[in-house]
Amino acid sequence: MRETLNLRHLYYFWVISQEGSIARASEVLDLAPQTLSGQLATLEQSVGGSLFRRERRALVLTDLGQLVLGYASEIFALTGELSDVLKLAPSDRPLALAAGVSASIHKLIAYRLLQPALGLGRRVNLQCRTGRTEELLFNLKRKELDVVLTDRMPGLEASDSFAVHPLGGSTISLFAAPALADRLQPDFPRSLNHEPLLANATDSPYFSELMNWMALRGVRMNLVAQVDDSALIKVFGREGFGVFAAPTVITDEVCRQYEVNHIAAISEVTEQLYAVTRSRNPTHEAVKAICEAAPQFIGTPEASKKPTNTDE
Repeated sequence: MRETLNLRHLYYFWVISQEGSIARASEVLDLAPQTLSGQLATLEQSVGGSLFRRERRALVLTDLGQLVLGYASEIFALTGELSDVLKLAPSDRPLALAAGVSASIHKLIAYRLLQPALGLGRRVNLQCRTGRTEELLFNLKRKELDVVLTDRMPGLEASDSFAVHPLGGSTISLFAAPALADRLQPDFPRSLNHEPLLANATDSPYFSELMNWMALRGVRMNLVAQVDDSALIKVFGREGFGVFAAPTVITDEVCRQYEVNHIAAISEVTEQLYAVTRSRNPTHEAVKAICEAAPQFIGTPEASKKPTNTDE
């Protein structure tokens, strides 16, 4: 079994490769050439082969040397970046944020939820992961994530491990390609009967509310596709494959970005959003910003939207 690589020896090799000779590298490192040669020999023994070969008094990297140099350059570039970052005042250092976003949350809403964290006045290195809420909560428990944004309240079994922060919500609206939307608007909601429906996630709370709302009005739509990506479902809707639901608060963005029309807003059906953290009072600056500012970014449907429909 080979020995663990000694980073100091690796650094000496990296300097030798940059300077082109042991003599020049020894001056840079303030080491005797004999000492540096010995350190290089130790590294070569560790990696199992020669890193240089001599050609006309010059040191030329071997294939193994080229391979090792590639990794060494990445390592010491990162070391230099770290050194620069550590010289900054704490408030000026980049803030790492690992956020999990439930796949059933519409991407425009997810952006609004994350926006407060990106507007802190300091650099934020955001890592965003989408997936099923259960999987994301598992990652949160393992401290791989700082926060999980979801459209469903975690179960009782998770109450001892996590803190849930309500983020507000929105009523739900129905959308479709212009020709289909124009045909469905006049006799809404009866016009929905037997029309194609595109579902984002049939197990989401708002979808159950939507189905109940339709059932109470004697409406039965045909579920033609279930697409667990909120952006892809809008593309299907744009191409005329059916009606889809999205939060009313992003009506303007949905219509503009996906070239669809707003059919109606349904006040009785809402989507509630939550931030889940490991602590009731999170100390992470970006997570705090999300929990405190999200209601302002989600809010309620604007008065300029089409009026909420009734049983008419």
